[in-house]
Amino acid sequence: MFRHLAIGTNDPEAARRFYDATFDALGVPAATTDAKGRLLYRHDGALLIVGRPIDGQPATHANGGTIGFSARSEEAVLAWHTAGLTNGGTECEGQPVKRVSPATGRDVTVAYLRDPAGNKLCAVCDAPE
Repeated sequence: MFRHLAIGTNDPEAARRFYDATFDALGVPAATTDAKGRLLYRHDGALLIVGRPIDGQPATHANGGTIGFSARSEEAVLAWHTAGLTNGGTECEGQPVKRVSPATGRDVTVAYLRDPAGNKLCAVCDAPE
């Protein structure tokens, strides 16, 4: 759905540990780094950029924003959640849960975390049709 997304961090090394670990659980390769020192995660034609804001101001997270990542299985959602908690993330929205998606009406398994910079993330696996 998205071509690229950029989020800020004030601690790139903490972000690298968190995202490399959580994305490994989803089958996404570890980050490469661009000339500005930003972390680049590429997967299935999409790009996530994590780095210090270009304007030099401190990074802040979006209130009300959530970034959702697709997972291939319920086990991958749970592994993503565990990897995040082990690598500097914090729990939000409770434990991973199975529910009906308000967007699609389909059953999903979903887990939420905040990354070390406070950005709200989720991993979602849609139940087979």
